[in-house]
Amino acid sequence: MVDVGRRKFLTGAGVAAAGAAATGVAFPAKAAPASARVDYPSKRLGNVGDLKVNEPVNVSYPDSDAPGVLLKLGKRVPDGAGPDGDIVGFSTTCPHKGFPLGYNKGDRTLNCPGHYSRFDCEAGGQQIWGQATQNLPQYVLRIDAGGDIYAEGIDELLYGRLSNVL
Repeated sequence: MVDVGRRKFLTGAGVAAAGAAATGVAFPAKAAPASARVDYPSKRLGNVGDLKVNEPVNVSYPDSDAPGVLLKLGKRVPDGAGPDGDIVGFSTTCPHKGFPLGYNKGDRTLNCPGHYSRFDCEAGGQQIWGQATQNLPQYVLRIDAGGDIYAEGIDELLYGRLSNVL
């Protein structure tokens, strides 16, 4: 029970116990669900030779139902991969309501047409405007000796997925 000013509110098990008392039925207290974690498999997304500066390449990760983009930004950025530290990958589904994002070459942002959230690709997908409540999911990238680009995980939640991918 939580005491807020003069009002008292039941929380968690207290609500279940109060409901059971009112109905005369005993319910066992349920433990909070454990945190979910999904380890996505490594997936080849392309090759460094296929990328041109500031030209998005459409990809999907971790599966075909999760559209994304690879970008070569032309300057070293935090968490950038590749020989120049300038290759990044992001989900292109807005984490707010699932709208498809579009890339703006002028300011290197991914933008949502639904509620105008904007995400800075040079700053790890940080939200810089709009209704979203989380940054854009960024791929964890690995580049092998042949220049093949692999996604090996994601740093945020994917919109519409029930599992935590952190």
